[in-house]
Amino acid sequence: MDRLARTREILGELIAFPTVSSDSNLELITYAADLLSSAGATLSFTRDETGTKANLFATLGPAGDGGVVLSGHTDVVPVAGQDWTSHPFAMTERDGLLYGRGACDMKGFIACVLAMAPHYGSLDLKRPLHVALTHDEEVGCMGARTLVAEIERMGLRPAVAIIGEPTSMRVIEGHKGCHEYTTEFTGLEGHGSRPELGVNAVEYAARYIGRLLDLREDLVRRAPARSRFTPPWTTLQVGRIAGGVAHNVIAGQCSVDWEMRPVQRGDADFVKGAMEAYVEHELKPAMRAVSAAADIVTHTVGEIAGLAVADVSEARDIVFALTGQSEADVVAFGTEAGLFQALGMSVVVCGPGSIEQAHKPDEYIALDQLSACLKMLDGLGGTLAG
Repeated sequence: MDRLARTREILGELIAFPTVSSDSNLELITYAADLLSSAGATLSFTRDETGTKANLFATLGPAGDGGVVLSGHTDVVPVAGQDWTSHPFAMTERDGLLYGRGACDMKGFIACVLAMAPHYGSLDLKRPLHVALTHDEEVGCMGARTLVAEIERMGLRPAVAIIGEPTSMRVIEGHKGCHEYTTEFTGLEGHGSRPELGVNAVEYAARYIGRLLDLREDLVRRAPARSRFTPPWTTLQVGRIAGGVAHNVIAGQCSVDWEMRPVQRGDADFVKGAMEAYVEHELKPAMRAVSAAADIVTHTVGEIAGLAVADVSEARDIVFALTGQSEADVVAFGTEAGLFQALGMSVVVCGPGSIEQAHKPDEYIALDQLSACLKMLDGLGGTLAG
């Protein structure tokens, strides 16, 4: 069976594992571990606190420092409420496109890596080749945070990481950070006919959101003069608000999920400082004038650093040589790349499929994208063996 056919077969298996972030990924990890072990890889696992999710770190070739990491996340976003024309967890092929949840984000890349594993195992690699598969990237890069801490604990020093997020096989050398928060409002319930006797958590949440949105204009003005991002400034957006129980009941509880994508660390500090001051000096005093128990608490879901553009980048040079490209770009979406970069690795993002398909119904990846990825990975084997 040729490599593309094998990749298609593996991708079908991967899509069939419904690894939505809220659910376990252990079946997929076991499947991938079996393939990598059969190719001769040594395996290491780290689990989350529940024991229902795991990261896999596999090594082919010699032990030691200076290796190359091929990294992908195993979790996918939910399909609930989306209008799919085929079963999201059963791969369907039409006109050279493979459909299924996670096809491009990012099981297509993982399938390519697993299809190449037997070839890597047959080579006399001079540098280690590591495969990193993580859980819960879509909800704050939880797995990758655990994995990089374990790599550091083991004393490993890989030199390069290629993050296979969907970039249409373009070389991405930088991206914004991704900071996610949930802010919870505790008010005082009461009858809707006497709003002055209660503390309406929904109304205070609305005021909080209004202040967040006001900061957008400040962030536009703070954009670095030579920012390469689109848009060039740090963005803010509110993803969910939930609170209240009925039309005629003063809402006692409300929560707001929001995020920002910083182009520079100072912007994150600016936003958090402004919101903390607004809460402490305006919202809380007004709430507690009615109820001493009223409160506003912000929980950090994740603060993932962006991928900083490096003047000298071995990862960029390697992928340029493998793909024939000579220019790298930056993107607004976030990945696990910053976590690997923080360990001292040279990192780029490059993988098959388009981010425009990610998270949407009828998500797909094109066969020609998988072919391009396989070509890059084949060349990488030669580089590490040469």
